[in-house]
Amino acid sequence: MTEGTTRGDNVIYIGNKPFMNYVTSVVVQFTTKNASEVSVKARGKFISRAVDVAEVSCKRFLKGEIRVRHVSIDSEGFTNEEGKDVRVSTMDIVLERV
Repeated sequence: MTEGTTRGDNVIYIGNKPFMNYVTSVVVQFTTKNASEVSVKARGKFISRAVDVAEVSCKRFLKGEIRVRHVSIDSEGFTNEEGKDVRVSTMDIVLERV
């Protein structure tokens, strides 16, 4: 397995849902589903929320049990509805069991 990737469906995509839904998803992946690592992914304006989800998960809910293993940043290009080429930043935060 290469750095920055995860196994199976241990990926959480950050969007418009309430903040705690994402934190709960991270906790469930590590506790109930016994995942060894979880990837928190976000694009654009949701990147700061992804950072907050990772930090709250590591420092409050699973303190001492998980940590940030790897963070990768990138950007994606696509054509929007008006036909204009747009680039959006992306972030992938991989959390691992200690």
